[in-house]
Amino acid sequence: MKQIAKLVVLILVFGMLFWGCSKLNQENYGKIEMGMAYEQVVDIIGTPDACDEALGAKKCVWGNAEKNITITFMGDQVIMPSMKGL
Repeated sequence: MKQIAKLVVLILVFGMLFWGCSKLNQENYGKIEMGMAYEQVVDIIGTPDACDEALGAKKCVWGNAEKNITITFMGDQVIMPSMKGL
């Protein structure tokens, strides 16, 4: 029984670390600046969940419909950052 309790605690700790350390937060969004390179953004908030390209612009989304950061890049530079639910 003790081993099961230890396992449950271990799973909870790792789960809190994994879900509690999201890079999608106000602090990281505040670090994103106009003109910043795509790679700099990736260094701050990680690899995007989805990107679409059209007419030389690339729109990338980190997160989901309820909580996300969406950034439009032109020539690999930030031209329009936005966020929802952070």
